[in-house]
Amino acid sequence: MSYEVKSLNEECGVFGVWGHPDASRVAYFGLHSLQHRGQEGAGIVSNDQGKLRGHRDLGLLSKVFSDENKLTKLKGTAAIGHVRYATAGNGSVDNIQPFLFKFYDSQIALAHNGNLTNAKTLRRDLEKDGAIFHSNSDTEILMHLIRRSQQPTFNERLKESLNQVKGGFAYLLITEDAIVAALDPNGFRPLSIGQMKNGAYVIASETCALEVSGAAFVRDVQPGELVIINDTGITIEKYTTETQPAICAMEYIYFARPDSNIAGVNVHTARKEMGRRLAKEAPVEADMVIGVPNSSLSAASGYAEYSGIPYELGLVKNQYVARTFIQPTQELREQGVRMKLSAVRGVVEGKRVILVDDSIVRGTTSRRIVGLLKEAGAKEVHLRIASPPLKYPCFYGIDIQTRKELIAANHSVEEIRECVESDTLAFLSEQGLIDSIGLTFDAPYSGLCMAYFNGDYPTPLYDYEEQYRASLQEQTSFF
Repeated sequence: MSYEVKSLNEECGVFGVWGHPDASRVAYFGLHSLQHRGQEGAGIVSNDQGKLRGHRDLGLLSKVFSDENKLTKLKGTAAIGHVRYATAGNGSVDNIQPFLFKFYDSQIALAHNGNLTNAKTLRRDLEKDGAIFHSNSDTEILMHLIRRSQQPTFNERLKESLNQVKGGFAYLLITEDAIVAALDPNGFRPLSIGQMKNGAYVIASETCALEVSGAAFVRDVQPGELVIINDTGITIEKYTTETQPAICAMEYIYFARPDSNIAGVNVHTARKEMGRRLAKEAPVEADMVIGVPNSSLSAASGYAEYSGIPYELGLVKNQYVARTFIQPTQELREQGVRMKLSAVRGVVEGKRVILVDDSIVRGTTSRRIVGLLKEAGAKEVHLRIASPPLKYPCFYGIDIQTRKELIAANHSVEEIRECVESDTLAFLSEQGLIDSIGLTFDAPYSGLCMAYFNGDYPTPLYDYEEQYRASLQEQTSFF
């Protein structure tokens, strides 16, 4: 059996700054704190008195800008940047963002986090009208729509275009005189605004990037909003009033850094509460609680706190191995997982262990970790998952688009337990997850997209509808 770490992949991270004398360097540090959102490629575009310059390449941010001169050349008081994992488009440098467009009458750079559900249809129509695409990423579509629009101003052309694209998107654009941000009508991906002591504005996928750049949190970008930042300050407009907040639940469960806040909720606090509710819903007698580093440590501490069972360090992660679940190939993921985790024999030997993890995708990772603990002498391993079973694909920016990738799609909890070879297995309930996060939005979605667990998608699936219906017929086998 092959092993991978998770196979849940965020789309990207975006960062922008306006009004700082060393903007590209601020963008670099901001992107560094978002590196967990994508390791395939990175790029920065700066604005130097209306002239846009950019550099992008494959690899980690530190590799892309290993030559100091590449960052130094990006002069100016404004910049946007991007770290990428590919959900749409392949892994060539042509797909690395930000995309920089130099037209006869303007210069614009564009970065995008998310996935468009009507990208194929839009691209086909645009190509019929003569549009030429330089990448196979869905991000480029927005720029073609803007250029095709007949509206009199750039912001009006952008608003018209944003109403044509569907799905999950957090856009960041830089022009000769402004940074513009836009969030989809459901707010699937987080996007926050901060302000530095010198008055410079910062905008980022997660609030942890605001902290790193020394910016104080101002507000979250709301679904359907258009944010314009320029030398006169910040302006917030609406491009649509047809909004329904549905933040991706996996941001709280797994993707975001624990020191980030999303919609006013701290990620660590939410994960810890997931662990507490899991302990209440699925108690078991044991000698210790351990978490899978790093995204499950908060939930494990919550489980231990509620149950009164000691929390121990039973697994150690090699911190110098990249986050293998977002490596672009299965081969690299498999190589990475063998280097990534070790069980602490002196802690777990002869003990009954509660192993807390945030999710199960295929089950292969869980099986390997259970095996590591038993090889180290654990007498029992009781697996507790701080989220409901993942049963349905996502089309808004997570790289799982078929049910055959999900062990819970066609297998019962007991069958999954047999596959991962744990002594017991239990998942957090959907209501337990909703209550743990504690958003105060109205029904039907309580402010969360829970489609991965129940198949209730907040939007039409457009180009993915046929694929989704076909996936419902798929039979999976992981035995």
